[in-house]
Amino acid sequence: MAARRLSPLSVPYRVLQRGGSIVAALAFMLATGGFSLPFAGLAGPLVLVGLASLAAAVFVGYEYAYFRRFAYELTADTFDIESGVFARRNREIPLRRIQNVDISRNVVQRAVGIAAVSFETAGGGDTEASLRFVSFEEAKRLQRELGRLKRGASADADGESSEPDARVLFELDRRELAILGALSFDFRVPGVLFVFFSGALTFVTSFLPEGLGPLLVVVGVFVLLLLGVLASWVAGAAVAVVNYYDFRLVRSADELQYQRGLLQRYDGSIPFDKVQTLTIADNPLKRWAGYATLLVETAGYAPGQGDSSRGSEAAVPVARRERIERLVEDIEPVGTPEFERPPKRTRRRYFGRYCIVIGAAAAALYGANAVFGQFLAWYAPLALLPVAAVAAHYKWKHRGYWLGENHVVTRNGVLKRETKVVPYYRIQTVIDTRTIFQRRLGLASVTVDTAGSLSIGGQDAAAVDIDAEDADALRGELESRLRIAVAAHRRGRVGMGVEDEVDVAESVESAEGGSGEGSMEDGDDADPFVWGETRDDATEDARRGDDGPPDDAGR
Repeated sequence: MAARRLSPLSVPYRVLQRGGSIVAALAFMLATGGFSLPFAGLAGPLVLVGLASLAAAVFVGYEYAYFRRFAYELTADTFDIESGVFARRNREIPLRRIQNVDISRNVVQRAVGIAAVSFETAGGGDTEASLRFVSFEEAKRLQRELGRLKRGASADADGESSEPDARVLFELDRRELAILGALSFDFRVPGVLFVFFSGALTFVTSFLPEGLGPLLVVVGVFVLLLLGVLASWVAGAAVAVVNYYDFRLVRSADELQYQRGLLQRYDGSIPFDKVQTLTIADNPLKRWAGYATLLVETAGYAPGQGDSSRGSEAAVPVARRERIERLVEDIEPVGTPEFERPPKRTRRRYFGRYCIVIGAAAAALYGANAVFGQFLAWYAPLALLPVAAVAAHYKWKHRGYWLGENHVVTRNGVLKRETKVVPYYRIQTVIDTRTIFQRRLGLASVTVDTAGSLSIGGQDAAAVDIDAEDADALRGELESRLRIAVAAHRRGRVGMGVEDEVDVAESVESAEGGSGEGSMEDGDDADPFVWGETRDDATEDARRGDDGPPDDAGR
């Protein structure tokens, strides 16, 4: 296929995008007489106009040359880009490295029919390549063609692929969008307001009568906090509505495709073979209302965020919990988890933690009284001890883990509860940790590490504070299931989008019996298991001759 060029409309758009602000500034200065050229006398404005016109002509010439010398080509194995006006640059990006093709269009771009296309690769924090700008039809063709080439599907007579069958999995209706806005806060706003208006505090207080006492200070702080929360809520609601307006999630071939955005419209994809973890997140308010959020975490790069941060992508920002659970089953049949909670003695551990915090607060107030005089009730935090007991119980209640046929599911958190679903074949490392305080209670934590981007921040799925003996058994069980699942995944029997998934649990039992299709021998050549800190010497010796991690691990 011959190399293609950017859209001709990209030239005027880039000129206006890059030079618009300069032209506006010059026009403002000329209109207001903000500056002149003394050496040119009365002809100064005309000289400025001439210089600005010359600069504009040079700018247009550069953008036209950029358009003429920029070419790209999608081959069977690579995506090639030639660019550069003065310094030429040739890039060949292997298709297997390209993880996502994201399309974005703002209001002006939608009006003129162009779009920006970003190519993201696994493990990269930045965009690997971008096309600024092509027609929207060409952007969708690239997204579709890249998916076809990665699937190894054949093209039609014109050498291009037809649109694969797509099924809408989820659409955010107006009521859910309103609920999403009502439940959203942006706590960056109070900080920004404080920076801009902190200088006005002295000005306002200068008009207040003297001697109003500490009561006015308390009321003032309360009012400021209230205004800060209100501003955060308004800003968060506005951002959520703008970002997730007309949100749709579609299943097409072997990937999820999403569309969202009011001012900036995004069209992105989430390949199934890059998905590491599914997370159902909620908080007490969402649980009370029966709503939740679905996050899809991929290896290295989280598609669709682009404008904000890297990390897990909100595949569904908010919906009824039953709807979220049906969607998870539709994407990846998990079953109904029956969580195994930590032993009840862990509540003592949590209660002890909270007591330490409360004691530290009381001690700080006591110290303040000693230094500044008796003006605060230092014992007031002790009234929170009953609350700490209740909080410890709920922390225990909301924790647990479950081993399904093909997934390990963990649940943690009260104020921000996350239920993480990890396919066995995605496990990279199992980390067993036992702090000195856990060892005193015979507890341990088992963390299931994946190649997802959130693993860097320590937000992996984890069975926290389980019995030490259960932790030993869990590690062994995960090792067995991981071996079977990796072997089955390589044979195409396990994976998201696979219809006839093998029952890994039954395969483990067959392997332990020494027979069956999913015997341990099937996975011995692909043992990617890496033990955590409690790995014993015998196990280490037994594995020194094994191969390394699976080649599709993503990192």
